[in-house]
Amino acid sequence: MSAGTRSAAPEMEPILEASAPSLPTHHFSNRSIRSFVLRQGRMSPAQRRYLDEMMPKIGIPYRNEVLDLSAAFGRAAPKILEIGFGMGETTAKIAAEHPENDYLGIEVHGPGVGALCKLIDTGGITNLRIIQHDAVEVLRDMIPDGALAGVHVFFPDPWRKARHYKRRLIQPDFVALVREKLSPRGYLHCATDWENYAEWMLEVLSASKLENTANGFAPRPAHRPPTKFENRGLRLGHGVWDIVFRRAT
Repeated sequence: MSAGTRSAAPEMEPILEASAPSLPTHHFSNRSIRSFVLRQGRMSPAQRRYLDEMMPKIGIPYRNEVLDLSAAFGRAAPKILEIGFGMGETTAKIAAEHPENDYLGIEVHGPGVGALCKLIDTGGITNLRIIQHDAVEVLRDMIPDGALAGVHVFFPDPWRKARHYKRRLIQPDFVALVREKLSPRGYLHCATDWENYAEWMLEVLSASKLENTANGFAPRPAHRPPTKFENRGLRLGHGVWDIVFRRAT
């Protein structure tokens, strides 16, 4: 998965809770601290086949130059970025249910990219493109300012131990970078099932120049379908928190 995605670097040791988040400042011109660990993972033959066949058609290579999003999709339509799409089920479902929008998914891990390539091909999805690269670098180098109608960050790695909080994707500098890329009224939608990270996200976003669309946490927006993992957690009494902030101007 891409920057911040939980299954990319699972943290299984017990959390060391902090009474209040300590919010370090990052400078993303220097990517010394990353929110993901790049691991090979096992890619199935089907995932490899779809990745090899589909990425030349729907993949966008990383380049240190601004991307013409309308040309990449062949039309002018609202553009929504998803960071760390995992195995791609939610991303494919959202794109299929909202043909009026174009979706750009970013993920670093090959098995997930191959899995989403399969869903795009078998589902006949035409409004979804993939970049297999570090999401922060893609945002910084390729996405034009003011170009995005929305950014999705669903269930990123919570980096549970306090000494690893600096690796969390949602940091003040990251949110400031996202804001630059959002159009007026464009939104940043984060979701997590880890309460400490939910509180962290809310604090970071509340201190930013984005506006909260709710009084604290938001109800799950209709555009985010619940995952199988999420539904299982809810049945077991686990919480899920959505945070939706918007750029005013």
